[in-house]
Amino acid sequence: MFLGFGEIMMRVAPPGHRRWRQAAPGTVELTWGGGEANVCASLAMFGRRARYLTALPRHALSECVVASLRSLNIDTSRIVWRQEGRMGVYFVETGANQRASTVLYDREYSAISLARPEEYNFAEALHGVNWLHVTGITPAISEMAYRSTLELVEQAKQKGVTVSCDLNFRKKLWRWRPGFPAEQLAQECMSLILPYVDLVIGNEEDAASVLGIHAEGANIEQGHIPAEAYEQVARQIVSRFPNVARVAITLRESISADHNNWGAMLFDVEADGAFFAPTDGLGQYRPYEIRDIVDRVGAGDSFAAGLLYAFSDGDLGDPRKAIRFATAASCLKHTIHGDFNYVSKEEVAALAAGAASGRVQR
Repeated sequence: MFLGFGEIMMRVAPPGHRRWRQAAPGTVELTWGGGEANVCASLAMFGRRARYLTALPRHALSECVVASLRSLNIDTSRIVWRQEGRMGVYFVETGANQRASTVLYDREYSAISLARPEEYNFAEALHGVNWLHVTGITPAISEMAYRSTLELVEQAKQKGVTVSCDLNFRKKLWRWRPGFPAEQLAQECMSLILPYVDLVIGNEEDAASVLGIHAEGANIEQGHIPAEAYEQVARQIVSRFPNVARVAITLRESISADHNNWGAMLFDVEADGAFFAPTDGLGQYRPYEIRDIVDRVGAGDSFAAGLLYAFSDGDLGDPRKAIRFATAASCLKHTIHGDFNYVSKEEVAALAAGAASGRVQR
């Protein structure tokens, strides 16, 4: 069983590509989202047993969240219900062409930000679990959320549970220690979490922001991503944290809000090598050209879920197959509105095998 720990929020967005000035006052779209919950949702839709741990206020909206998770067969039985605290909210405005998407967080005093580590029964939450997934988002919310994450990964390793961590640096968070720059606080805290982690996941920026490890020749703002440089980034990560067995990095080249090139790299310590996906007929890295993006939010989470699923599947456990499956899963997420990746493992496997034409299936 997989366990994800983190904050799930209300996601509020104007319809389509409207701006807030156009949409408010008026009708908005309300869904749910959060990095670790998104991973659990994908795993459950792939047929894996997934449990989600968080803290929520007890009211009607929280009950809606839990009902949505349960409808996907996610185990919500270990959720902590609090009298104090609120539900976090994030507002997203979907960009188009040269106008970037924007996210506005409203997460202060949320239930999970206030919950102390001792409020959770981590031993119970870890019962029957063989894989724990956490991210750098939850520790960024508050000191309590950071301490809870650290306590959970420590207990997980004591029980022999495999731990994955998506670095997920969020510069708008990591503000809970006054006078500390976000990157400095992230580096301090994540350096204490990563010694308990087996699989590190990140995007092309995370290693620089969270660990101070930079990819030579990369210019994120201009969309220049030298894929080969990220093998050296991964080698530096495992050198600093020898407990890490694998490092996966998504590689996004942003041509515009609607047009991205998308691929990924997986460095495997045992194989002592890096594996890239997708590749062309000659085995050379050639990213997916994703045009007319529907929604890119949650793409990294769908990638993480693809990796976790692959590593738990005997047929996909090989690094080449695992990175191919995960990259295909995250590519498809760009076609799905909302945080959750509503695709099946069969659809992912078809794209990983090269079925990318989008022809009608009859």
